[in-house]
Amino acid sequence: MSDAEIIEVAGREVKITSPERVVFPRTGHTKLDLVRFYAAVGEGALRGVADRPLVLKRFVHGVDEEPFFQKRAPAKRPAWIEVAELRYPSGRSAEEVVGRDLAAVLWTVNLGCVDLNPHPVRVPDLDHPDELRIDLDPVPGVAWDEIVDVAFLARDVLGEHGLTAWPKTSGSRGFHVYARIAPGWTFPQLRKAAEAVAREIESRAPGLATSHWWKEERQGVFVDFNQNARDRTVASAYSVRPTGLVSTPLRWDEVRGCRPEAFSLDTVPARFAAGGDPWAEMDSSAAEGSLDSLLALAKEQGPRPKAPKGTGRRQPTMPLIEIARAETKNEALVGLDRWKARHPEVAALLEPADILVDSMRGRSSAWTRIRINLQHVPEAQRPAQEPLEVDYDPWKR
Repeated sequence: MSDAEIIEVAGREVKITSPERVVFPRTGHTKLDLVRFYAAVGEGALRGVADRPLVLKRFVHGVDEEPFFQKRAPAKRPAWIEVAELRYPSGRSAEEVVGRDLAAVLWTVNLGCVDLNPHPVRVPDLDHPDELRIDLDPVPGVAWDEIVDVAFLARDVLGEHGLTAWPKTSGSRGFHVYARIAPGWTFPQLRKAAEAVAREIESRAPGLATSHWWKEERQGVFVDFNQNARDRTVASAYSVRPTGLVSTPLRWDEVRGCRPEAFSLDTVPARFAAGGDPWAEMDSSAAEGSLDSLLALAKEQGPRPKAPKGTGRRQPTMPLIEIARAETKNEALVGLDRWKARHPEVAALLEPADILVDSMRGRSSAWTRIRINLQHVPEAQRPAQEPLEVDYDPWKR
């Protein structure tokens, strides 16, 4: 087994250490396979990250282990790796790697990054985003065709407000719709505009789409507008996801008949070589991309209802109990199985969307929380909150 391999790209030499290390245990794909994938779709992948700061989501032990998130660029890095200082709402700042060229992309892959997670801003202007991102996140049990229906609604709403919509699979169960904008608005304005899109979609398809932020209140497809906040990132175009599927740009005329499993680490390079990148003209739509119309819509919609004064923190509107807080998803699911074994009659009454599995962000790594919504369980049969099956403290050093 070779200890390292040198890849020449963008006029630079990128050292790939442990190239034969298996990153995807279920398929056997190695780190070098992943590097070769990004090299094959380099033009498209770079379009999604070019000049953007990146959060490094590092799967150092392969995709079956939890990743850790690294905002700050490693101190030990090649001189040609550029960084940019981002300031977060918390008041903290971090010098993050900039996706300047394909060599920088492959360098992050060597660090253990599987997917690419850029901010919606470009250097040097880090305070004015140039993308609006709609993340369609279905609750369990929602059919793919329903997700696609919501994607077309997103396209229609954006188009009616002067924005060109660009579709892509997420590489998981959801779907992404992007729109380029001229970088003249702030992050709060961007989030408000995206929320207006979500609320408008919900008003057109109330049984199919939701803009409700609280997971237990959602039905159908959640139109996630909060991905437009300053501290959020989304897996970019041509990102390989832990599933082995690829977040793949599409043409609108192929969205209706697409299936996410068709776009994988094995199939996308050939698709790219044969047909190019459906998002090749995306940047040309940015100059005229304005948020004025969506911000006017947000004003017409008015503020969301707020909790009465004096109630303190938000009170859940659904009967929720918490099952597990775990360092890994597998640990949390094992805890859920133990709880179901103790309460088989209750478990039989639950619908797929009643089991709320949340990927949470700790100091530097993800952790998993599982809650149960007892809305379909008669009140007399609802179990009380019990000690957690797994009680992990993600904030403890």
